[in-house]
Amino acid sequence: MGKSRVCGFYLRLALLVAATLSSGSCAALPIFAKGKQAGALQTQLINEASGIVASRKSPGVLWVHNDSGDSPRIFAIDAKGGLLGVYQVEKAHLQDWEDIAIGPGPDPNQDYLYIGDIGDNRAKRHSVIVYRVAEPKVDPNHPVAYAKIGPAEAIELEYPDGPKDAETLMVDPWNGDIYIISKRDLFSKVYRAAYPQCTKSKTAMVHVAILPWGLAVGGDISPDGSLVIVRGPFNASIWQRAKGQELPQAFRGPELKLSLLFELQGEGVCFDSRGQGFFTVGETAGAAINYYER
Repeated sequence: MGKSRVCGFYLRLALLVAATLSSGSCAALPIFAKGKQAGALQTQLINEASGIVASRKSPGVLWVHNDSGDSPRIFAIDAKGGLLGVYQVEKAHLQDWEDIAIGPGPDPNQDYLYIGDIGDNRAKRHSVIVYRVAEPKVDPNHPVAYAKIGPAEAIELEYPDGPKDAETLMVDPWNGDIYIISKRDLFSKVYRAAYPQCTKSKTAMVHVAILPWGLAVGGDISPDGSLVIVRGPFNASIWQRAKGQELPQAFRGPELKLSLLFELQGEGVCFDSRGQGFFTVGETAGAAINYYER
């Protein structure tokens, strides 16, 4: 091959590689700064924060809840961990609440909180419950609110392959599908309950994806639906989601692996209300609220 042909070959190869890298999903993955502590839980009422999600209705507000051993209630806090409200969820029961999500529901003009009673340490529950309740408005400038919300709708879900312990609940902002991710698998499994979910009888979920690692303990989908994050006790991964793409397909794409600040019993994770960063929190009393800016 002549010198000019060799140069032409490598030029075309370089252009092809550059085009591939620029058009691939890897280039679209976001970058996040190292985590920093934004605050800490400031009330003894929250002593085992298992789930966290950012409000859509009240900017700057985060929703959290305790694990087992509490009454069926959720707490509104600010990013510094200050208590803003305590809300008893009517018609709900607490067996093992593990995560909280937010998304669409029956009223297209309303955001809904989804509370996952999905913990099952011994993998003996024949079905799990996700409670759906309209998100209340919170005013951060008023004294701590104590109120009842609901009544909650109970969505009873069953795995297609037997009982699972799970601590990750997510709701797709594009269509209202519910996702639960198993915990105690070598590679955590992703299950879907498509919208509209039945509130009158038990619904069988569908196994739709598998993660490249196990021990998933929390997750969230960004408000615009373009990013999904799943965390373990010490790590997290983010996947990019193309416009119109089914969520399970995103897990088959490039993975952004992140190290998290150390948290004793780290479990909760959520994007902020603008999708410009994410929060994490642990299960201990007075746990730090850490923030990772995009």
